[in-house]
Amino acid sequence: MLQGNDRRARRGRGGRRRSRRARRRQADRRAHAHGGRRCTAAAGRGGARRGAGVRVAVVGGTGDFGLALAQRLAEAGDHVVIGSRDAERAKAKAAELRDVAHAIPIVGHTNAEAAALGDVVVVALPWGGPGATLPETRQACRNKVVVSAVVPLTFGGPRLFTPPPAGSAAEEVQALLPEARVVAAFHHIAAHELADAEYPIECDLLICGQEAAAKETVTQLGRSLGLRVIDVGALSNAGPLEGITAVLATINRRYKLKNSGIKITGL
Repeated sequence: MLQGNDRRARRGRGGRRRSRRARRRQADRRAHAHGGRRCTAAAGRGGARRGAGVRVAVVGGTGDFGLALAQRLAEAGDHVVIGSRDAERAKAKAAELRDVAHAIPIVGHTNAEAAALGDVVVVALPWGGPGATLPETRQACRNKVVVSAVVPLTFGGPRLFTPPPAGSAAEEVQALLPEARVVAAFHHIAAHELADAEYPIECDLLICGQEAAAKETVTQLGRSLGLRVIDVGALSNAGPLEGITAVLATINRRYKLKNSGIKITGL
């Protein structure tokens, strides 16, 4: 997930978005390749809508990225709990998404309450947020799969990406939640790509973590969004994985893009 002081980077990694007409033409070409049926995020690349999904809590879920991910997951069939420091704000944002997405199953609570309600917990906090927020969720996250989408980006400083002392934001999340089953994922997908559910996301989902079963849970979440999921190993690889986001942000700014992404060839 794109993070940092520059909110525009979180929305789209900087630059200019493709026109809706161009994106619709691309979607129509893809639909033709699939026998005339437009490919949605859930249908593309092996994904499938799951009518009875899991309950996913999004801690820090009222930001651009958290809201967009919540909407995508709910539309794929999961029950989503948006977490925030302010319960009323979380409830209001959940109501907005229900209005936009036709009463999909999204509710709002405090971060701690959301973590307690979730089967899977996604940490969608800005950089600097985990240390202040996650301790109150520690008990609720015991033995749960916790997805770290946090990226240590700092805009306006001498370095865009600076790994924390733990080696990565994901490893810092693991230190704050020692009994959780942490998986790093969703760093390279911009909020606007998630929010536009009419179109599939044009990149691979790279994940890493210590436990195979936890990674399989995240793999199923990714596939339900139409993503090809690639396991890149142990949680110690989260630092390089998070660092790719800084590269994408730079590419987008240099070439006036919003949608550069990562695809692994040869698989």
